[in-house]
Amino acid sequence: MADGTKAVVDTSATDDTAVATALGDLSDLRADGRTERESEATAPLSTAEIAAELADRPPLSDRTGATAGSTASSTGGTSKAAAGAKARANGSAKGAASTEAAEAARKAVRATSAPVSATGTDTGASDDAAPAATSEELAATIDQPTGELPLLRPAPVRHSGDRIADRYRLEDCITQSEHFSSWRAVDEKLRRPVGVHLLSAGHQRARGVLAAAKSAALLGDPRFVQVLDAVQDGDHVYVVREWLPGASDLAQLLAEGPMEPYEAYQMVRQVTDAIAAAHRRGQAHLRLTPRCVLRTDSGQYRINGIAVDAALRGLPDEDASRTDTRAIGALLFAALTHRWPYPEDRYDLQGVPKGLDCVPPEQVKAGVHKGLSELAARALCETPPHHQEPITTPEELAKAIALMPKVRQPEQPAPSFTPPPPPPRPHRPQPPQGRPQHHAPQHPSAHTAPHPALHEAPPQQPRPRRPRLRRLVRLTASVVALAVIGVASWQLVSYYNDRSEAEVHDQQPSTGATSTGNPAAPPGKPLAIAGMSSFNALGSDPEHVSEVPRAYDGDPATAWSTSGYYDDLGGSFRAGTGLLVDLGSEQQVSSVQVQFGGSSRMELYAQPKGTVSAPRADKSGLASFGSPVATQQGTQVELKPGQPLTTRYLLLWLTSIPKDGDSQYRGRIAEVKVIG
Repeated sequence: MADGTKAVVDTSATDDTAVATALGDLSDLRADGRTERESEATAPLSTAEIAAELADRPPLSDRTGATAGSTASSTGGTSKAAAGAKARANGSAKGAASTEAAEAARKAVRATSAPVSATGTDTGASDDAAPAATSEELAATIDQPTGELPLLRPAPVRHSGDRIADRYRLEDCITQSEHFSSWRAVDEKLRRPVGVHLLSAGHQRARGVLAAAKSAALLGDPRFVQVLDAVQDGDHVYVVREWLPGASDLAQLLAEGPMEPYEAYQMVRQVTDAIAAAHRRGQAHLRLTPRCVLRTDSGQYRINGIAVDAALRGLPDEDASRTDTRAIGALLFAALTHRWPYPEDRYDLQGVPKGLDCVPPEQVKAGVHKGLSELAARALCETPPHHQEPITTPEELAKAIALMPKVRQPEQPAPSFTPPPPPPRPHRPQPPQGRPQHHAPQHPSAHTAPHPALHEAPPQQPRPRRPRLRRLVRLTASVVALAVIGVASWQLVSYYNDRSEAEVHDQQPSTGATSTGNPAAPPGKPLAIAGMSSFNALGSDPEHVSEVPRAYDGDPATAWSTSGYYDDLGGSFRAGTGLLVDLGSEQQVSSVQVQFGGSSRMELYAQPKGTVSAPRADKSGLASFGSPVATQQGTQVELKPGQPLTTRYLLLWLTSIPKDGDSQYRGRIAEVKVIG
């Protein structure tokens, strides 16, 4: 290079680095220390996928286009050798074992990335890293055509405590690969945890990652982990996503064994509905794994990494519908059998035996739910057993789930009742047997000595006592006497009251009463409601606070509504939610009339008499109400307590709500009236 007679083809990394990136999950690279730690956001590609991807790419020398005249001939020979090696790698990826595919991929990378000098001599692989580019050069490369950018660029080196964009402080590195890293970080501006992906701005995939992150952010579906930011900052690109501290991914949920049928049904239904909705908006996941499916504390499933995970690894989007459908089938297979449906062991799950064709889960594990087993086979297999039609799109899978019988939640067995043992009988002391008793003579005299036989008379048995029977007789007599006195008093009072009412009636003038009898007593009057608030005791935040006044504004056309749920209330998801009614002061309540926006089930609770402050909207506040005083279901109900109660605070607790048009469960309370 010093004399100007040599030109070297620019390559961004050595062949060993390229192979390490492509085959980062192989055991031989793990021995060299190049490991990729998996998280809920990432998991390594299989060897066959990597080999096929490398085989389909054009040679690196064809993309650079910067060689001298003599370099062209040498590069041409190298490209032909690379093409042959890539063809062998592609064939290995389709039919050979994973080790043969890895070797073919390694040969293909070495053939296409070895530097060639102007003299035509192969310089071989170099262990020295390429000189670092300046920030201006890396920033300029983002606008270049992707074919001119380097295929591999090392991930930016960052450490715990570093700050990104003067806002995000890196905490823990959860994934480290050759070309990107993933971190748990803290948004110092909003004081919340976030997830951050870091990628070099000079990497060929940087533009695709930014585009995928921005399109995922526009999706706006709460069933997906939200992308919060995606920006190029100097020499690196970062993508910031939502972080769910209390969520567990599917791989963690399956660590102890397979799921129950009800849990597996809920998982596949929620995941399928979310992926189908994304496909209708032109989005696809393309890398749906057990580490991307997260279950929150409330029981809802959320999907992480839509579009972004695939862009970070450069996965193609051909046949996206079939790819995502087959991935959902693999998730359901793993949930039912605790086995991965492919020969290799993945995600802490043992693979199926080698040579075994695609089979339903019920043939791998006994006792699997038949309907879910057939559903998994139709989504996973190209040719399902029993001549069934394969499912190739998420939309078809969602329809098939909707048509199958709903899997019910198993009922919890009632606790066994063991009656307490009977109390021990009291011990009655018995007089000692055989002890002589001394008695004085009946007619003692001074000159007569007692007869000796009197001193050895046999002991007398004590007479049986019946204190309980006597006490019972006395108690019965007392009760009967009191009852007689009470009945006589009641009859006497009734007699005098009837006479008094008759005298008053005779003294009043006639008011036109008819012969049909006395008019009916007027119904109770509606009580004024001083206030009403959302009582989401089992959730994190109140629900639609601004809509609460609509529930008692006198207009049934307006209503307060709950949040939208993907499962009904009253099950494993959430026991209920509702409204707290404040009457202003203690009032006597005979009933509560409620009008809904659809058939709903409601329970009525009341605070004990004497309560002066409103209960808190949490679990302890809910427990302070005790047991419900009334329960009704319908579109318009009247909740009547068993007996009139006096209280200030009432709780209207929804335990079942209808399903609205957007496939979500949502409750609506249009009007509430409290009757005194």
